[in-house]
Amino acid sequence: MTTTSSAVPRSVDTSQPRLRGGAVRHRTPQAWLFLTPFVVFYVAFMIGPTVWMFFASFFHTSTVHSGLGPFAGLDNYLEMFGRADFWSALWHTLQFTLYTVPPLVILSFVMAVLTNRVARGQWFFRLAFFLPFILPSATISLIWVFVFTPSTGLWSLPARMVGLEPGAGILSDPSTAMIGIAIATIWWTIGFNFVLFLAGLQDIPRELYEAAAVDGATPWQQIVRLTVPLLNRTTGLVILLQIIASLKIFDQVYLMTEGGPGISTQVALGLITDTAFTSNRIGAASAASVLLFLIILVIAIIQQVVSRVGTAREEGS
Repeated sequence: MTTTSSAVPRSVDTSQPRLRGGAVRHRTPQAWLFLTPFVVFYVAFMIGPTVWMFFASFFHTSTVHSGLGPFAGLDNYLEMFGRADFWSALWHTLQFTLYTVPPLVILSFVMAVLTNRVARGQWFFRLAFFLPFILPSATISLIWVFVFTPSTGLWSLPARMVGLEPGAGILSDPSTAMIGIAIATIWWTIGFNFVLFLAGLQDIPRELYEAAAVDGATPWQQIVRLTVPLLNRTTGLVILLQIIASLKIFDQVYLMTEGGPGISTQVALGLITDTAFTSNRIGAASAASVLLFLIILVIAIIQQVVSRVGTAREEGS
């Protein structure tokens, strides 16, 4: 005679999340210990100074006395709104952004598409385009200052070939100095966008292009109808990162022209640095920093909204 044991339901511990195979993933304090160094450095060198900057913008903070100093209210902000050099620096920052963002997005996309069609040796193109990006800004600035040196620089040869007079020098002319900085920046940073686009292209299944070719689509039609729509998210990311990076331009300007000739290449971060450490007015510099931060935030939000609206329309159609 066989006995049947009654099926007694076992209590299931649902307090812990389960991985595949039924293994329980425990939340232990050790996991937070791995995050502690990052959190400490992030709070100490990012969150802390940012909060202090907002507070200092409402005080006459200076490097010549300790503490926040006397309360200023909105005086620092009103001063910045009334300074012509502040608006000039913002315009130069926007000018640099307009010079660099379209080429860095379009050229990197074109180079990624061409490289993706290469059957062999893609590693060489990745290395060639990305190698300048790993160089420090000081090295890049020295290279391009040498290139733009009047009469003896490498720029003088192609300039003479197209009928230009290289004697004055690009960086010494107020009308062309920002263009020279933009050219150096494009050569320096295009590899980063190139790698992002190439990674996005390699995620697109080859079968889609083969099917389009069978249907008679030309290579140009494949790019317009397949590549561009499927790279919408990557393109949006590249545009957003490039706009933010261009609005925060400082290194190349400081190292190549120091804001000159005159103030023709003085950008927002350059003005903030001079106000804080040359004029010793931390409060006024903090107010300018807050305004620049708000401008970058608004532009980033607008770009994200425009990108999402465009993606929603394409998905709806």
